[in-house]
Amino acid sequence: MGRARLRVVQNILPQVRFWLMMLVPVIAIIIAVFLIIKPVQPQDAIEISLDERSQVAPLQPLSETGLGIDVQPDPNILRVAISGVLSPSLTLQSYQELLTFLGQRLGRQVNMTLKPTYAEINDLIRGERVDVAFVCSLAYVEGNEDFGMELLVAPQMYGQTVYYSYLIVPQDSPGTSLKDLQGYSFAFTDPLSNSGHLAPTYQLLLLGETPASFFSKHFYTYSHDNSILAVADKLVDGAAVDSLVYEQLVVSNPEFGLKTKVIARWGPYGIPPVVINPMLDAGLKQQLREFFLDVHTLDEGKGILRSLAIDRFMIISPDSYDSIREMKKELGW
Repeated sequence: MGRARLRVVQNILPQVRFWLMMLVPVIAIIIAVFLIIKPVQPQDAIEISLDERSQVAPLQPLSETGLGIDVQPDPNILRVAISGVLSPSLTLQSYQELLTFLGQRLGRQVNMTLKPTYAEINDLIRGERVDVAFVCSLAYVEGNEDFGMELLVAPQMYGQTVYYSYLIVPQDSPGTSLKDLQGYSFAFTDPLSNSGHLAPTYQLLLLGETPASFFSKHFYTYSHDNSILAVADKLVDGAAVDSLVYEQLVVSNPEFGLKTKVIARWGPYGIPPVVINPMLDAGLKQQLREFFLDVHTLDEGKGILRSLAIDRFMIISPDSYDSIREMKKELGW
């Protein structure tokens, strides 16, 4: 009886092996598909509601599926991209009123997309998947060199069209200069940020150093307010941030001024501009430029600009960004 069972098992084993060999790749494919389609929860979900202003063309977030943005433009929709100078919720809060007013004046629905990196915004402009964008100064210089990204206008803030890179540390830090941060941790904002990456890296070059050789560790926070918060909470020993963002946050949240201090100021640099793809329709380009140049003369526009600490928008020369180009050249970027 035992031998009979053994023979049965011996006869079945080859078939079992065969089916196992067939099932293993199928199971692997199922697992792979599950991992690919598993939904990713956004770190900072954004909800946009303008129900109280139904008379204004609605501001809509763009789809994050596929390319994320319709390649074929709808003449009734204005596509705007904004980079992560601030964290998503603060960026939306800052720009919502301005872009809603823009849509109202142009008679278009405004679709706004927020992207965490400057490189993603540049890709959208390069691919003509947005009409207009708010970018960092270095992102403009890169885009201009890469595909002819064009300046539209630039904001004037506190009477100037320049800004600085602030080197900040915790309030009780003994550091008084960049040299004092050797061997400590450091936060950059974005690889394409001038104030949050290029400027401090250039200062290290002047010391004969690189971020890897100088700091014990360094990383990117992808927004200036995140870098400021990291320093305020002593999660990092130092950071380089946009002076305009820092000054505004200190005013709106005085605790940041109590927990951090500025130990160096580099600049001035041409202020972060509003840009377009060079192939943008000439008529739309003119409409956009006229809106930005005139918004400070309109009653509602004045209030919106005041909330953004913007005096007005102005035409700015590409030469305003030459100091950034020089730093790039020196670094070999």
